[in-house]
Amino acid sequence: MTLSDVAEELEWSPAKLGHIETGIRKWPSVMEISALLHLYGVTGGQREAILTLVRESRLRPWWTEYEDVISSAYVGNEAGAVAVRAYSGILVPDLLQVPDYTALVARALGHGEEGAERMVAAHLKRQEVLEVGGLVRYHAVVEEDALQRISSDLPLLRAQTTRMLELAVSERVTIQLLPTSAGPHPGVAGPFSVLEFDEGEAALAYVEATQGGAIVEAEEAVDSCERVWCELTRISASPEATVGILRRMALLT
Repeated sequence: MTLSDVAEELEWSPAKLGHIETGIRKWPSVMEISALLHLYGVTGGQREAILTLVRESRLRPWWTEYEDVISSAYVGNEAGAVAVRAYSGILVPDLLQVPDYTALVARALGHGEEGAERMVAAHLKRQEVLEVGGLVRYHAVVEEDALQRISSDLPLLRAQTTRMLELAVSERVTIQLLPTSAGPHPGVAGPFSVLEFDEGEAALAYVEATQGGAIVEAEEAVDSCERVWCELTRISASPEATVGILRRMALLT
């Protein structure tokens, strides 16, 4: 049966069935999986074993324990993405941050020491996708100004540039520095990320805001973010030039 056949039979949208099958944006309910098993003719012990897995899968994922310091909606999608393109404005993107930088940002956002520690723990957990997760490609555009803002703290600047350099030469990660001399550009509208998924899933965007970011799925809106991204990468230093700049910065500090 095709995806359309099953969706029509169950009176679901093809998008809903696609989300259930890939497990990226939706945790299926027992009733939904039960309906699928009935349609597919799965009975007896096999049916009960699968429904048990469904019940166990609905345990809360790790990121829901950190909803006070991270966006659970975004991180849930990030965990299932195969590619992420990130622009974080005046900050170093989350997946590139060293713990001391994350703690500094947490305090700037008004978190106390406990909140800062929780944000550091959450970011370190998220960063595992660069090593062992399903994330195949991570591409970040980093404002030069994001590093200049910590230039008064040389140990932190050294640690942050060294970490970015380590990641920039890995297979999964691409980093481009956007020079301050580029002047105003489309990114001034605010930080955003574009996430891509496997199995033919449509890309989505996450647009950050002061009162919490928003997941954007409308094709036109995602395309708008894509156009901004293309311009940002065009005016940024190439990945190769960025590695050279980061090496010089790490040495100078």
